[in-house]
Amino acid sequence: MRCALCAPTPHQVLWQDDFCRVVLLNDQDYPAYCRVELLAHVKEMTDLPVASRARLMHVVFAVESALRQLLDPDKINLASLGNKTPHMHWHVIPRFEADKHYPNSHWGEALRAGAPKALGLDEMEALIEKIASALA
Repeated sequence: MRCALCAPTPHQVLWQDDFCRVVLLNDQDYPAYCRVELLAHVKEMTDLPVASRARLMHVVFAVESALRQLLDPDKINLASLGNKTPHMHWHVIPRFEADKHYPNSHWGEALRAGAPKALGLDEMEALIEKIASALA
């Protein structure tokens, strides 16, 4: 069985180089939910050389920073689980007190009806620009 993250992504690519890509997951409850995906099939952070670990985290932090500047969330969640997909990737999830899971994990049981605000075209372009600028 082929690894889902080794295949071409079905998600919108916000940024990519020869090492990793940033995709927008477009979750209906978390419209600005991004994922940073390593292009090489690597299972754990410690399988990467130290410089590559730093390079990957630089991208994760650039995405976090862009989301904070653009959306001013109440919190950003960073997660690297990979239990179902043993391929190095990081979830970057802006959280708001009005979201349906707050303050719990967005993978848990919903506490209320969510009130997500979809990203508009201008916000999407600004997010792409901020990520690219941070990684230039």
